[in-house]
Amino acid sequence: MSSPKMMATPEPSFDSASSPEAARQSANKRAWLWLILVAIVIGGGLYYRSVRAAGDAQKAADGPGGGASGRGRMGNFAVPVVVATAQRGDLPLYLNGLGNVAAFNTVTVRSRVDGQIVNVAFQEGQFVKEGDLLIQIDPRPFQVQLEQAQGQLAKDLAQLHDAQANLGRYDALFKEGVIPKQQRDTQQATVEQFEGAIKTDQAQIDNAKLQLTYCHITAPISGRVGLRLVDPGNIVHANDQNGLVIITQLQPIAALFSLPQDQLPQVYSKLRAGIHLPVEAYDRDNTTKIATGKLLTIDNQIDPMTGTYKLKAVFDNEDHVLFPNQFVNVHLLVDTKRNLTLVPAAALQRGPQGSYVYAVAGDNTVKIRPVTIALVAGNSAGLSAGLQPGEMVVTDGQDKLQDGSKVEARTPTGGSVSGGESGAGAGTDTEASRAKGRSK
Repeated sequence: MSSPKMMATPEPSFDSASSPEAARQSANKRAWLWLILVAIVIGGGLYYRSVRAAGDAQKAADGPGGGASGRGRMGNFAVPVVVATAQRGDLPLYLNGLGNVAAFNTVTVRSRVDGQIVNVAFQEGQFVKEGDLLIQIDPRPFQVQLEQAQGQLAKDLAQLHDAQANLGRYDALFKEGVIPKQQRDTQQATVEQFEGAIKTDQAQIDNAKLQLTYCHITAPISGRVGLRLVDPGNIVHANDQNGLVIITQLQPIAALFSLPQDQLPQVYSKLRAGIHLPVEAYDRDNTTKIATGKLLTIDNQIDPMTGTYKLKAVFDNEDHVLFPNQFVNVHLLVDTKRNLTLVPAAALQRGPQGSYVYAVAGDNTVKIRPVTIALVAGNSAGLSAGLQPGEMVVTDGQDKLQDGSKVEARTPTGGSVSGGESGAGAGTDTEASRAKGRSK
């Protein structure tokens, strides 16, 4: 009876113990597969929507024409640029320096005699001419000295006449042998003494007249007087340190400026050849030309502290626009390059192969054109090779261009222009070129 019971007892199974774990793994695999499938579906949908949106945008840009012609227009999108036309001309070479205006001559007027000021004959800031009366000093003391010298001269003249008459008598008596020669010679010496005294008197008279002249102080040069330093009634002396007034000559007027020592040879060679170099004075902002003059001379040494040398220019200053100690920017014209192709300096680009410009062709495309720069001065550049007068070059918007790019050319004022042609007819907006553009 016991054996059947033992046969009926089920034996343990190892598969039943591991089945829940396998089920969980199977469920996790199915969940990951579903997640991957969902991600693929969502990604495909997003990609489809982006492609469709791009197609709609292209159709909208193409307009009603659509299709291949629309795609062609997108590929020929025109970049707006500013252009300028190259011209044949001369380009001046200027050397620029900073300077100050200085009076061509400056005189501090001083008294040469002692006395009291009785009259100031000028107005402060007045323009005077050479010889005009400025200040008058009381002349009466010197008039008295003149009269004294004249009285002494009259006295000595009377004595001289008496001595000369006696000398004539002594000569006659000496010839007759009445008096000795010594007495006659003594009288001759007396006459000569009075002649010397008369010369001294005359010198005293001339000195007194000179002092009277110094009482009338006149302008030694033509120019503008400054503020007076003394007033009427003051006593002045010849040894006073301060003057009476200062006169500055403004016509002509000078300007002192400095240039680097590296530029000295080309300036000095022109001066030695006797060439008058034009000079232009500009205002503090270096935008407005004030006056035009010429280079007068250069200093005789270079400043070792700054490595510069000084130059002096002279201006007529007929309109009185220049004033002493005024700050100016000086432009010295030393040379002029002839027969160059002139373009704005903004048109120049630089790359590994050298300088180049973007030249606008007749079909409104740009071509990279290597050029040879002869001179760059200010906002203009002179080219000796690589570009012909009449061709158009891009001056603004080059950062969006490459060789063959389509452009929409405009002038600096905003006007629309057609593509440039080589030669003299470049840059002209003709009916033929407009018709050619419409046919495209």
